[in-house]
Amino acid sequence: MASFRVDDYVVDVLLRDLVGHDRSPAAFLVYLFLWRRTAGRRRKWERSSHREIAEETGLSKSAVQQALRILHRRGLVRSWRRHETDTPEHSVQRPWAGGLDRESHGSRR
Repeated sequence: MASFRVDDYVVDVLLRDLVGHDRSPAAFLVYLFLWRRTAGRRRKWERSSHREIAEETGLSKSAVQQALRILHRRGLVRSWRRHETDTPEHSVQRPWAGGLDRESHGSRR
């Protein structure tokens, strides 16, 4: 089984913050899922629909949508679509590591 690394901050601070303060364990799960699909594979972005994320995490689609709203508001995930009906692309941000990941998709927003 493959493994992946996360910043200490993700477990030491972000877990408590999202689950305790925002009362959204789903936001932490979605963040961790997207981290694995991006940083865990040395990629800048992941194209996944809300339905696909829900299926992969075991969450409901509405829980994924709410989780992404929280992650967007906190600046932890950036998502964009090429057009309204396109599957979104997601990029995990690490503001504690010196700001937003400016290389993620500057021209894709």
